[in-house]
Parts: sequence; structure tokens; C-alpha cells
Amino acid sequence: MRRSLSKKEIVKRKPEIDHIFKTGKTYSCQGMKLVLSHNDLDWNRIIVIPVRHYGNSVQRNKIRRQIKEIWRNAKPTMRSGYDFAFIVYPGKVPGHEIQTKQLISLCEKAGVFLQP
Repeated sequence: MRRSLSKKEIVKRKPEIDHIFKTGKTYSCQGMKLVLSHNDLDWNRIIVIPVRHYGNSVQRNKIRRQIKEIWRNAKPTMRSGYDFAFIVYPGKVPGHEIQTKQLISLCEKAGVFLQP
């Protein structure tokens, strides 16, 4: 298994991000929100967005890396063809297991998590 996400799995361009927020459906839980939009590709793409007031750059990049790692481990159990935007809000950062449960519960609410 790859140890990182490939370039095609990451949303970077502003028009693509705008498309996710305009056409996407929103699901939320404590400290995190998921915006899910259908894409016409055979794979999923992800972007992690900490809100502007989320600590300093070190904390923002750390939470970004943590969410991407959880996503990388869980992506074989996801339906393909979607763009995922995870918006992370400040607050007490839960442990890795709790973050994993939150991310999976958001994907289950959205109906893209395939049962293992």
C-alpha cells in the first residue's frame, strides 16, 4: 500500500474546491464537517481545510496530516467517484482512534462507506 496520497487524489485547484462547496452535501459531527460532491472520475479526491483560526501553521499542518493518514487507511472501504472536503474546527484534538471513528461515522452518514 502506498504510504502517501497520489497527486490525482488531492484537490488543489480553486475552481474544483468551489465546485465541491456549491454542489456538495454537508454532514457534520463534533469538531469536523464533511462536504461531499460527486465527481466523474473513477477515484476519490480529498482536501482537508482547517478553519482560519485553527492555531498556528504547525497545528494546522499536523491536523491535515492526521486526517489524510486516516483517510489513506480507510479509502479501500469507500465508494469511488466522490470529492471529499473535510473542514476541521478548533477545540480539543481527540486521539487518533476517536478521529478515525469520527471520520468513518461522517462517511457512513454520507452513505459512501462500504461495510467491511
